[in-house]
Amino acid sequence: MSRTTFFEVRVLDAKTKEQLCFLDKVDPHSTIGDIKSLFHKSYPHWYPARQALMLDAKEKSLRDEDVLQNLPVGTTATMYFRDLGPQLGWTMVFLTECIGPLLTYLLFYFRVPCIYSYKYAFTSSPHPVVRLAFACHTFHYMKRLIETIFVHRFSHGTMPLRTIVRNCVYYWGFSAWLAYYINHPLYTPPSYGELQVNYALVIFVMCELGNFSIHLTLNNLRGEGSRGRRFPEPTKNPFTWLFFFVSCPNYTYEVGAWVGFSIMTQCLPVAFYTLLGFIQMTIWAKGKHRAYSREFKDYPSLRMAIIPLML
Repeated sequence: MSRTTFFEVRVLDAKTKEQLCFLDKVDPHSTIGDIKSLFHKSYPHWYPARQALMLDAKEKSLRDEDVLQNLPVGTTATMYFRDLGPQLGWTMVFLTECIGPLLTYLLFYFRVPCIYSYKYAFTSSPHPVVRLAFACHTFHYMKRLIETIFVHRFSHGTMPLRTIVRNCVYYWGFSAWLAYYINHPLYTPPSYGELQVNYALVIFVMCELGNFSIHLTLNNLRGEGSRGRRFPEPTKNPFTWLFFFVSCPNYTYEVGAWVGFSIMTQCLPVAFYTLLGFIQMTIWAKGKHRAYSREFKDYPSLRMAIIPLML
């Protein structure tokens, strides 16, 4: 009968190299998540979500699911700790990011006093496209709220509070900037009138439906009882057929929706916001595309990151 060889784990501060904790008789099958829980007992204010553990102070953080005996360490392991700062759950993060734009846009749509001249307080625009833009903007963020509550599954449980503040400034600030010009008393409708607005509305609605379809597909990718990781593939839903060509069609549809909104409103701040969003989503899509290609040997070579056959 073989005896279990237990591990000893030394946890050092990544900056000062000072020993913070010494864990004795750690089971070799323990995960990094288990070690974080043990560390938390010694330092209650550093709950597991705040902790980053590394084998080297300059390396990437270990994943919670990594098993101790599978790491390149001896029976006496040294790990480095870094405080990630206060964390907030992803559901709360998305709720905060989405509710803000909804509320800020309302202030400009109803023209509350002190935003525009007092003679325009609580007046409404005579242009139908302004009301349509309000409906589309509200629909977009209401959809995101519903997806956050009922659809999304988050691989990481939390986000640093400082990142949340930065994201809220971005989303809330841009929402206010767009709304200011779209609802301004001097706003002028698109150059090609109703035809331009209607075509843009079709683009917006189709892309919103596509985005929602992709999120449902990703949510169902690892259902109850499924084993192992799989890469997303097209389903019978035509909106998911974009998976034939790109790794992240949710970002493709998201950009498409904002392109439609830009054409509909013919507003420069909206176009600028769309461009920034496209740049950021391209970075995310390329990262995910590389991860899929590394992890799956049979990953389709035809797929690009975000734009079919191009990018």
